Amino acid sequence: MNWSGCSLSFTRCKQVKTALAAEPPQAHIPFAPMRAPRRQFLRSATSTAALLGLGDLGFLSRLTHVSAAEVDVKPEMVRFRPEIEPLVRLIEETPRQKLLEEIGARIRKGASYRDVLAALQLAGVRNIQPRPIGFKFHAVLVVNSAHLASLASPDSERWLPIFWALDHFKSSQAQDVKEGDWTMASLDESKVPSADKARQAFITAMDKWDEDDADTAVAGLARSASAHEIFELFVKYGARDFRDIGHKAIYVANSWRTLQCIGWQHSEPVLRSLAYGLLDRRGEPNPATSDLPADRPGRRNWELKDEIRDQWLAGKPNSDATRELLGIVREASAADAAKNVVALLNRGVSPQSVWDAVFAGSGELLMRQPGIRALHAVTTSNALHFAWEHTRDDALRRYLLLQAASFVPLFRGEVKGKNRIDELEASDKSKPASVEEIFAEISNDRQAAARKLFTHLNEAANPKEFADAARLVLFFKGRDAHDYKFSSAVLEDWEHMTPGWRERYLAASVFQLRGSGGPDNEVVKRTRSALAG
Repeated sequence: MNWSGCSLSFTRCKQVKTALAAEPPQAHIPFAPMRAPRRQFLRSATSTAALLGLGDLGFLSRLTHVSAAEVDVKPEMVRFRPEIEPLVRLIEETPRQKLLEEIGARIRKGASYRDVLAALQLAGVRNIQPRPIGFKFHAVLVVNSAHLASLASPDSERWLPIFWALDHFKSSQAQDVKEGDWTMASLDESKVPSADKARQAFITAMDKWDEDDADTAVAGLARSASAHEIFELFVKYGARDFRDIGHKAIYVANSWRTLQCIGWQHSEPVLRSLAYGLLDRRGEPNPATSDLPADRPGRRNWELKDEIRDQWLAGKPNSDATRELLGIVREASAADAAKNVVALLNRGVSPQSVWDAVFAGSGELLMRQPGIRALHAVTTSNALHFAWEHTRDDALRRYLLLQAASFVPLFRGEVKGKNRIDELEASDKSKPASVEEIFAEISNDRQAAARKLFTHLNEAANPKEFADAARLVLFFKGRDAHDYKFSSAVLEDWEHMTPGWRERYLAASVFQLRGSGGPDNEVVKRTRSALAG
């Protein structure tokens, strides 16, 4: 079977008006207990959007609501209906300028949020080459980020990121056609190993960087192993080298998270794409028989992990230790960073303090030199932390923590900017700035915005207010996959940090987040125009 690529997109208003205005919204499932009623939430979101100068969200009222229950992951909802292939074909074959209209029609006929998300993921892995993991392949990488943005939105707005991602997929699909029109090939079923041999066949192929054997082995693995067993195998290989500036670890985490929502019965094509991407060596000699810079930290750390004491998870939080490690990742080598982590853990410092330094170090790179490398330091740290949280293998957890600390200096490169996250000062204004003022300032002076946000978070508010506003700004002002990937990582990871560090991390994020002063993206413009009146 020839499986295909996936991605999300969201634009084209004229189609959305025709497609989604024809019938009234379906009834939706209310929010879970302890959350504000939907009308109250929407009034709040609309009010915040107006204060931020983002315009009216009323044009979304004609979209079918997506309930919180529908996007929540439940074991009984893992299975897909057999009609998913036609929806995949629809996404693949419909011209970009007509896709949203067609998807809207399917939604009115009963296609669910999960149907669309699954079809988008499958369309991406079948049609877009995962080499390099980045560039046009962001159409697949961004699926989970768009899903996370949907999860954090009120039910009436959950289609916004998904429609954006659908349109983005069509753009990436067109780029793939220009570059040779790659399509995932069908399997030679005679070479797929049996269930009792699939796991070892996969490990052997990945260790040897053997693409053909890995492709058939991963198919056998997908048909026989548990989801978690597969995840832990891929986690190790996704974190082992620094090629593609962290995208390998990102693809592993995002694939797992998307499959948890759309259903593991669709794992085989996704895992085949993932294995093929992880074996990309960018034209270098086979790493299995070479000693290359991209592989050295992973090889050292796999040995170094055994030097960590047995009770390493029982350490105590220590902010001074976080500052110590932050100084290391700021100036020293990847090897020194990993050795320092081992020393801290063996001194009884909690892994939480190490992660605080990893996140803070990644955020500091944004302050020192905003751009692609610093952005991916943040998103890679997010992916490695997610893997660290969800793996059960103690050795693998040690390894992931060491790799996360080693990667920050690799992202740093030769950057020697003066800004330091632990020296960020509060604004000299006596009254903390409002969230609306802060997002306006982001468009004018990011340094000033960082200070204002730091003051705001320390003196005035719960960080969630800022996070909710950041998502609204993303919906209106986001322009590419990096906007979604970055914001999803930041707005997730601050909750995993120790108070005192989380405020600094969020303040650093304004060096990359969108401000409220720029023009709306074309998606919102077209949607608003199509649904007006």
